[in-house]
Amino acid sequence: MSTDPLLSLLQFADGLFPSGGYAHSFGLEYYVQAGEVRDPAGVEAFVHAHLEGAAGPCDAVAVVAALTLGDREDLDGCLSLDETLDAMKPVAEFREASRQMGRQTLRVAATVTDHPMLRAVSELVEAGRTPGHHPLAFGLAGSALGWPAEAAARAYLYSTAALLVGAALRLLPLGQLDGQRILRAAAPLIERLARETEGKGPADLWSFAPGIEIAGMRHARLDARLFRS
Repeated sequence: MSTDPLLSLLQFADGLFPSGGYAHSFGLEYYVQAGEVRDPAGVEAFVHAHLEGAAGPCDAVAVVAALTLGDREDLDGCLSLDETLDAMKPVAEFREASRQMGRQTLRVAATVTDHPMLRAVSELVEAGRTPGHHPLAFGLAGSALGWPAEAAARAYLYSTAALLVGAALRLLPLGQLDGQRILRAAAPLIERLARETEGKGPADLWSFAPGIEIAGMRHARLDARLFRS
């Protein structure tokens, strides 16, 4: 990968990118309040479950599919992928989180690239005609900025893991070293899941993380919440 695509990939995957991901824990807050996650081992297990059951086989595959659709300038295919993602996120908080992060990513990407596909999808999202999920937005940004598909999947998964670890550091008495150890432990899984996206398309998306989804549903009924999901 040349310098410019690499730098843009780092920019969009960075924790400081203004997608709003910092406001979400994707069910982790419920697990912490219930006492089921209370130490680094519990956080590591949660991160691995989220990556293995949802972010890898669903979102990362969607990133690669969106990148390919963007290269083909297939707007109808992008809208169909967006509908599929909406249907595959049954937890209202998770679904809205993905939409919010996607909208923000599209706004930034359409502004900094002036890419016609990004502009078209962003305008449809702003008009309420398509949800604009985060994996779709991230993949379309990759198409506009020249990211290799597997590198985009890898960066998306790492960004997801970092988001969850960041939430854990705010929810539990963990140190930064604990967080870095958890991220390092996730590296082999991220690599494998990114490799497994190769050659896959919208028809290959799947997700199975019932425990995390139930935690997400229960999160909405917590008396006090730090995160939106």
